[in-house]
Parts: sequence; structure tokens; C-alpha cells
Amino acid sequence: MSLIETARTPIWIADGRRPGADSPVVLLVHGAAASRLDWSADMRHLRAGVIAVDLPGHGKSPPPGRSTIADYAADLIALLDALHIDKAVLIGHSMGGAIVMQMALDHAARVSGIVLIGTGAKLPIHPDIMSNAILNPGRVARMITQWSWASGADEAKHQQSYDAIMATSPKVMHGDFVACAGFDARPRLAEIRVPTLVIGAEQDQMMPVKFSQYLHDNITGSSLVMVEKAGHKLILERSEVVAQVVQNWLDQIA
Repeated sequence: MSLIETARTPIWIADGRRPGADSPVVLLVHGAAASRLDWSADMRHLRAGVIAVDLPGHGKSPPPGRSTIADYAADLIALLDALHIDKAVLIGHSMGGAIVMQMALDHAARVSGIVLIGTGAKLPIHPDIMSNAILNPGRVARMITQWSWASGADEAKHQQSYDAIMATSPKVMHGDFVACAGFDARPRLAEIRVPTLVIGAEQDQMMPVKFSQYLHDNITGSSLVMVEKAGHKLILERSEVVAQVVQNWLDQIA
């Protein structure tokens, strides 16, 4: 793990690339008020050179955070530049999916494929989340936690999720939600021409099934997989299933 100095901002990464390996580079991009720790060991140990990032202001990456998806996308292009990576497979969850789409739209030459998990072409933000992010972050963390897991999730998972959200500063959290609210890729989805895998969760309360279906219907040649018995945190809740789906897809596009 290391802090990488880029032309825009320092970014902390967990670099799982193996020296001399010819496997594709995979960049894992987390969601709002989260960090690289949202990715399970199953995802970080794909048969590829996996790099999990902490977006600016998140995890171990220093502030400031951003308030537009385009800025986060530009930060990650700068990271690829700093690491001398010409092209990568981009995997994004929730807000991370929006960042991945933005990169595929604005920097297609740097993208060899994208995986969109629990995300949408437009990201709805509940008004209570937006208005309380700075004034009452604990309330926001409780709301997001309640909506993130499938029915039957145990209290330990809820507490872990709550603590992870609260580790993000209120200012950065609010900026994330502003960025999400301002994102709308619907008019441009047809421009995405790289191999695309869409993964949704049947019990996702934050990004319901229709959001994944819309992406699949409007991104030419995309594949769609729906994960049963999972909510918005499917990358932790059903990590083995998600990782296997992603690995199978990576093998297909190799």
C-alpha cells in the first residue's frame, strides 16, 4: 500500500499487481462516503492486477474531496498516468460506477472494459441525506446503513457499515452527495463502446433493479447479472458471488 503523487492530488492505493504478470490491470472504485475497504478480499484477489483506491478525502487519501463526478474521474486518470498504466478495466460500486462511466465516456482510450455494480445512469439522493450530511452525519450514516443491506443482515454488519461511513468527514460526504446528484449519463450511454458488465442486487433499496436494467438496455453489448438475496452492499454481502461473476466476465473479454 502506498500514497501515489499524481498531477492533481495524492491518492492512496492498495496495489495488488504482480511483477511480470501479463494479466490486465483492474481499478476498484468505491462509492460515496466509503473507501477501498468496501471491497472484499474476493474482489481484491481476482486473477488480475487489482488496484483498490481511496478517492481523494476518503480512507487514507488526503482531502479535499470533490463535488463532481468529472473531477473524481480526472483524478483517476491522473493516477493511471502516475502509475504509467495505458489502459485498465474499471470496476465501480454506486458512486464509483458513475466515476467509471465518466471515465469511459471522456477517456475511452484509457479503458479496456467497465463493471458497474449497484449503480445507475442517474443517482438519486434522498433530500434528507443531502440536507443532513454536514449538520447531522450520524443520521445520514444510519439512513444509508438501513438501506444498504438485504433483509436479515445482522447487527454487526450494520455497525460496521455505520462506522465506515462515519470515518468520512462530513464535508467530504456532502461533496460526494452533491457529485452524485449532479450526475446524469443518460443522454450519453450510447457512446459507451467498451465491454460492459452490469451487476445489480434484487433487494437494493438505494439503486433498485430498474437502474441496472436501464444501464443494460442502453449500453450496447452489455451483460447483466442480478444477484439474489443481496442489497446495495452486495460487494460485501455476496462477495464470493460478485467476484466469480466478475472473474468469469474478465476471462471472456481477455
